[in-house]
This record gives sequence, structure tokens and C-alpha cells, in this order.
Amino acid sequence: MAQQARAIVIGGGIGGLTAAAALHRRGWEATVLERARSLEPVGAAISLAPNALRALDVIGIGDEIRDLANWQGDGGLRTPGGRWLSRSSAEAAAARFGGPLVLLPRTTLVARLAALLPPGAVRTAATATLVDPGDTARPARVSAGGEELEADLVVGADGINSRVRSALFPAHPGPVYAGFTTWRVLIPVPGAEFASHETWGRGRIWGTHPLKDGRVYAYAAAVTPAGERAPDDEKAELVRRFGDWHAPIPAVIAAARPEDVLRHDVHHIARPLPAYHRGRTALLGDAAHAMPPTLGQGGNQAIEDAIVLAHSADDLAAYTAARLPRTTGIARRAVKVARLNMARGRAVVAVRDTAVAALSKAGPALFLRSFDGIADWRPPYASEQAHADRR
Repeated sequence: MAQQARAIVIGGGIGGLTAAAALHRRGWEATVLERARSLEPVGAAISLAPNALRALDVIGIGDEIRDLANWQGDGGLRTPGGRWLSRSSAEAAAARFGGPLVLLPRTTLVARLAALLPPGAVRTAATATLVDPGDTARPARVSAGGEELEADLVVGADGINSRVRSALFPAHPGPVYAGFTTWRVLIPVPGAEFASHETWGRGRIWGTHPLKDGRVYAYAAAVTPAGERAPDDEKAELVRRFGDWHAPIPAVIAAARPEDVLRHDVHHIARPLPAYHRGRTALLGDAAHAMPPTLGQGGNQAIEDAIVLAHSADDLAAYTAARLPRTTGIARRAVKVARLNMARGRAVVAVRDTAVAALSKAGPALFLRSFDGIADWRPPYASEQAHADRR
């Protein structure tokens, strides 16, 4: 009997857990090594577009995640004073891309992915180091907790400051500051009724979205120097920067406690990696192609990576060939969108807003246009999975 292939996934975030679940489904023994003491994810919520939901179909959980969709009726893009620049709807998005956009707490998705793995597959408080990426003649080796582990495949899913990436490509410059910081909250806001929206100001943006569980997810961004922090607390900083914007933004800020507000500077990988693998070791998600959050595709692309990697585990060159061009293109688009929505000049912003409104009147809303070529992606393994499920 052939020995079961073994994979070690370094990093227990959404991409790493999806990879482990997909590999497990294909008959691999997959072990996830997460350095944190729990799988509690960083961040508040995640938006899953139809491309990621189709990827989750391959591991059997796409429909249950779709059931968490809560985007109803109109939504779109506004100015700080409340004027609508562009409107869209859940129906329009589904018609254009063949499925809904789902916003859910990261904890919900992480818990569901972890549940697809057998007991003991996830090891927390396990800081891992890549010792040897391996090659066709020898396994890869990872050091963790004082022991050395061998694997047929190592997956570096250890985030934007990936130590695996540094080991594989030590000459690569790594991530750079994108020029802006972000705030996020996920809280109940009693009595708040509003259409899902994103609001663009001068060098500042705000988004407010209802979740199916009754809470509100809000995010904000502003052009700031790297490393800057509020002199008092980050809730007070939101009041200073966004407190006079249209409803329900002031009410959302008022409902938050200072400890509810998460703040992180945004970094991205500006220079693409030469490959997403070396030897028997592969990178995925932010470790491979961290991008600004302006298209909401960071987690979505990690999920795509994971599914493709599980089906290319015996040919990592094919994985790089499939993923590097697509993710590089999406990352570049995210940078361009960041330049647009974080513009600061008064004249530039006026021209931007006028153009957005005109384009949206002439055709699909800017929000929908931005997802063309992204949200319509379909994994080439869906038919294979459907066949397996029917057996």
C-alpha cells in the first residue's frame, strides 16, 4: 500500500485552513502549524465574492456560506455629504457574476474550515521554521516545538511578513507601506437601518455593511504616515476624521467602544515574486501576493490559491503558472483603485466623483465593473468535485 502523502501548512488563517481542508479531501495527511495560541483570526469580517464561493464549493461548504448573505436591496458609493454617486443591488451582482457577495465574521469562516479537518490536525502555539524546502530527491523539512518534521509538501500561509517567503526568496524586498492606514469595527448598532455603502472623501474612505447576525461591519481608511497612532484612542480618531459624515456613520462610531476599534497600517507586495514555489514548498495568500484591501480580494485570492494548490500539489510549477499571473494582475488593480479612492486633491476628487457618477449612469455601477475578470473566476475542479459527490 502506498504511503499517504503528508503536507505541513504553516499558518492557520483562512488560506492555510482552506489548503489543509482541500488537501485532506484529496487524501493527504495535512497538519496545520499556527504560532498563535488559538485560531482566533485577526480582523473583523471578510467579504467573499462569487469566485471564492465557487472555490469553497470544491470542498463542500460553498452553499452554507452563501446562506449567510445579507445584502438586500440597494447599495453603492456615496460622498461624505450622503449623495449617491453609484448604486447597485444584490440582484445585479448575482446576475453579472453568477452568485452573491457574502459578508461574514472571519471567526465564522475560520471555525467552519477548521471543522473540515480531523482532530489533531491543527496545532496552535506552534512556531514553525522552514529548514529545507526539499526537492524531487528529498522531502521538505520544518522545525516546530523542538522537533523536525518531514513533508512531501510545505505550504507557507504565514501572512504578509512570511518567514517562509523570506527563506525561499531572501533577495526579495518584501512588503512596502501602501500609504494609508485602516480601522475596522464589528459591533451591534441598535436601531440602525441603512443601505450597504462605501463613502469616498478626500484621502479618506468609509464603508458600512449589515451582517446577517444583526451586527454592523464598518471599515475606514485614511492617508497617514506609517506607524502613526491616535494621541488618545482610535475611536476618538474616527470621530475626528469621520464624525461629520452622513448617517449612519456617526451612529456607528458612537456605538463602538475604544477597544472595539482595530487599526492596522496597510502594506503590500509591490514587486511580484519570481515564483510561488521552490522545491516542495509553496506560498499562498498574503505570503505570496499581499495586496491593498481596496478590491476586497485578499482573502478571496488566498482561498483560490488553496484550492488550486491542492490540485497541483504534485506539480508546483503548474501552481505558480496558474496563480502568479492572475494574482499579480489583481494586486495591480487593487493598487490603482487605492490611488483613485484615496485621492486627496480637491480638483482631482471633484473630477473623480463626476466620472464615477457618469460612468454608473451609462452602464453597470463602478462597484460591479471593478469585479469584472475577478468575480467570474471558476475553479477547473468543480466538475470533478461534483462527480465525486455523486458517487
